[in-house]
Amino acid sequence: MADRIGIAPVADGSQRAAVLALVAHDEKKDELLRLAERHRATLARLHVIATSHTGRLLADKLDLAVEAVRSGPEGGDIQIGARIVQGDVDAVVFLRDPLTAHPHEPDIQALLKVCDVHGVPVATNLAAAEILLRSLTQAIWWGRDAASATGG
Repeated sequence: MADRIGIAPVADGSQRAAVLALVAHDEKKDELLRLAERHRATLARLHVIATSHTGRLLADKLDLAVEAVRSGPEGGDIQIGARIVQGDVDAVVFLRDPLTAHPHEPDIQALLKVCDVHGVPVATNLAAAEILLRSLTQAIWWGRDAASATGG
């Protein structure tokens, strides 16, 4: 995970933008879009990856740069999980619809398990996502203030 959210260390000693994965079930995409609108400035400073339909929605509606992976039912959740295992994802927002059956439920559970195993913060509902994004925002601004104070 990043030393400071917004800037993450890389194995060669360089730094990269922190990576946030965004996923939402169809019934939660409007909620995610509203959340992303409220935190657009923060999301613009992060490397955002998303499953294909969610990524397309964010890119089209908010003009955000989004790296899209496959849709959840086509293995997108697993692709994000693999990136977590590789240490390439710093946080996940996965707005799930717990009241609808999903044929790829094992993939969803695997993604959440990988987050737990690798200590990656994951928000699965709007309230937790709001807290996670507010923390990311504060960390980014703290990093900017620290850099300004040191002349960096």
